Amino acid sequence: MSKISGKCSTALVTGARRGIGRSICVALARRGFDIVLTDVVDDQDAATTCGLVRDEGQEALFIQSDLSDVASHESVVEEAVRFKGSLECLVNNAGIGSPSRGDLLDVSPKAFDAVLGVNLRGTFFTTQVVARHMCATSSTAARSIVTVSSVSADMASPERAEYCLSKSALPMMTRLFALRLASANVGVFEVRPGIIRTPMTSGVAEKYEARFREGLVPAGRWGESDEVGQAVATLASGLLPFATGSVVNVDGGLSIPAF
Repeated sequence: MSKISGKCSTALVTGARRGIGRSICVALARRGFDIVLTDVVDDQDAATTCGLVRDEGQEALFIQSDLSDVASHESVVEEAVRFKGSLECLVNNAGIGSPSRGDLLDVSPKAFDAVLGVNLRGTFFTTQVVARHMCATSSTAARSIVTVSSVSADMASPERAEYCLSKSALPMMTRLFALRLASANVGVFEVRPGIIRTPMTSGVAEKYEARFREGLVPAGRWGESDEVGQAVATLASGLLPFATGSVVNVDGGLSIPAF
């Protein structure tokens, strides 16, 4: 695939060391982006993802970061900007699932705060810091903020309430930042994956395989993380500049109302 993002741009990708985050990094690298990867864990997976970015001819920097630590966001973004001198793209990918699945009536404040602390609070304040940077600078390259949410932004799963609640706020966050940043020529988008084959879903793979056979997903299969990465990279590359605020569903038709 040719690199079409214009000049060499830099993207900050949260939750990037494996799964969907890794695929996003590789897809962006193929579009000509250097990548700053963040994740709460610094391990071989992180090193592997950096290596895959470099295999595409782009530079990579890993920053160990806990997204729930809002006080650290400013320093993380400053380090990301120093890496190549600018920051053209933020991909909000980091997220955690419900600590356990169970009765809605048993959700604990601890679990609620942990999930929303990463998926919503951490994502919002990271976006705020990057948005301030983008408003204070200019660029001839396409600039974007892409948030990876979930079909759970709209589809209810009572056995993982805190996760659904955290994801349901991200569409509004996308719309709010799209309005605020439109005059700065920053495209703001949401990518909404369905049931994607990742390390996070491996523990419930058998359950979903059975549901696929029952027709849960019209496409009849798992989604692959590379498919999410391609959607994110397309939006980040500035190919849809007048579509700010839009949602792209990557779910094989799962979220289409049907009867």
